[in-house]
Amino acid sequence: MTPLLDTEFVFALTNPGSEKALKLEIDHQWLDWRLSYQRRGFVTFKTDGKFSLSSLDQPLACARRLCLSLGKAATREQAVALIGPGLPIHFARFHERKMVGLPQADPSARPALGQVIGTVVELSPTEFWAGLHRHAPFLSPDPAGDSGTEMPPHSPSRAWLKLEEARRFFDLKFTPHDCVVELGCAPGGVVLALLDRGVPVIGVDPAKMAAVVMDSAIAEREDGKPGQPWFFHSRKPAALTSKRDLGTGVTWFMSDMNQSPEVVLKECSRFCKMAPSIRGVLITLKLTDLLQVSEKSQWLAALSEMGFHTVRLQQLSVHHKEFALLGLKPRGKD
Repeated sequence: MTPLLDTEFVFALTNPGSEKALKLEIDHQWLDWRLSYQRRGFVTFKTDGKFSLSSLDQPLACARRLCLSLGKAATREQAVALIGPGLPIHFARFHERKMVGLPQADPSARPALGQVIGTVVELSPTEFWAGLHRHAPFLSPDPAGDSGTEMPPHSPSRAWLKLEEARRFFDLKFTPHDCVVELGCAPGGVVLALLDRGVPVIGVDPAKMAAVVMDSAIAEREDGKPGQPWFFHSRKPAALTSKRDLGTGVTWFMSDMNQSPEVVLKECSRFCKMAPSIRGVLITLKLTDLLQVSEKSQWLAALSEMGFHTVRLQQLSVHHKEFALLGLKPRGKD
């Protein structure tokens, strides 16, 4: 049985330091939400009317998890009782200056779409909050939006974590029949994650790649075999990359470049024109200030103008002053 489904309060779980950006994002979306209570990584809002599960459908990039608030309790057991019986429950806590999700019994499982899930958040040994959310597409299946994925020792950079976290958060599927072009690929964290999944990659970066990635390198783009993982290094700036470097069959554009969102989106547009078979975009937007989230509508509009029907912006648990920008086309559409 599902407990209370409307309330005056919601709470959001964020990366610590993103609370102000979240409030700015809510203001820019003209939501009638007023700040009620705040701790690092945890913000509650109030409305004059009532929040319902549908209220949680707001695409808030700074909120890793958004829940109807069922109230505060002094113990974990009391918070669980607020949720009531019959629902799966996620547990999260503020630990070592981060909002983390606690491991689940089956970490590979994903909730069914529409399934109502409880969340218990521990902010201190005597402060627990209970909430509800409904699982939906492009929503993390993990407690607090945190998969707990750990980077393998052989990865040359944290970019591996960014891709793996985005893949799980958005439920992205990559197969050996895909071909990814990545800008700013050195030293090769994203490339390694894709190669380990059997996905061929064209990496664009003047810098040197890690040896673990170069083990799969081919000398010329034309040497790549369909259905096999390989890496072609276009060792030049993105602006000098041509259609010949890309060849045919590129299905994904990715970028981890240390450039402004405007520069990265300009290059994304150019690459999509050179490779019209691209059906997915995943970009790490690197910001100088998280308050740049006020430009979110411009970034999403830029992808929409490129023909991407589904566009999302999300700060992941592994991000600092960064966001993941996703764009998808329906399969079979250019």
